[in-house]
Amino acid sequence: MATGQCLCGAVKFRISGEFESFFLCHCSRCRKDSGSAHSANLFSSTASVSWLSGEEYIRVFRLSGSRHVKCFCTNCGSALPFSEEGQSLLAVPAGSLDSRVGMRPNAHICCASRADWDHDLASVEGIDGLPS
Repeated sequence: MATGQCLCGAVKFRISGEFESFFLCHCSRCRKDSGSAHSANLFSSTASVSWLSGEEYIRVFRLSGSRHVKCFCTNCGSALPFSEEGQSLLAVPAGSLDSRVGMRPNAHICCASRADWDHDLASVEGIDGLPS
């Protein structure tokens, strides 16, 4: 079981079940909706999400002409878990979890769409807090 919430804390949820895969997607759609180099999503065909609070703040955006979907909090914009009604696949943004993830990503996917600045990032200086 895993728990999570949005940034403002209005939406809280619990995931029951196990994750089967964890992918870092570099496609342009995931880069745009994450605002970063990639999205980081966990997937399960057996787990389910239970909304503990804030269900009235949840909205779903579907990109026309694609399978791209983003579930988010209307109060703070945080990405939230999504499961298409009638389908068994649950997608959970890894960063929305408060619990330990318990697995490493399986793969970087859609690398052909990778941002031009997203290479050799392990060599970039690491700072434990904010830069001064």
